[in-house]
Amino acid sequence: MERTLKGVAYVSVWVLLWGTVASLMDYVLLERELYAGGSFGQATTFVGYGLATVVLAWRFAPRFLQSED
Repeated sequence: MERTLKGVAYVSVWVLLWGTVASLMDYVLLERELYAGGSFGQATTFVGYGLATVVLAWRFAPRFLQSED
């Protein structure tokens, strides 16, 4: 697979994972009324999961994006 296409696919998968996991956790926290929609808590949830996703994606990148040569 071309390196650029492989990189775009890699980032896309991580964005989907971040969005899915953060949304599921947000749903749970909203249902338990731990914070309201549009609050600082909700923003913190998405930013926190976003940062965690960036760290994980960065650490796993060498395994998936290495050259096939």
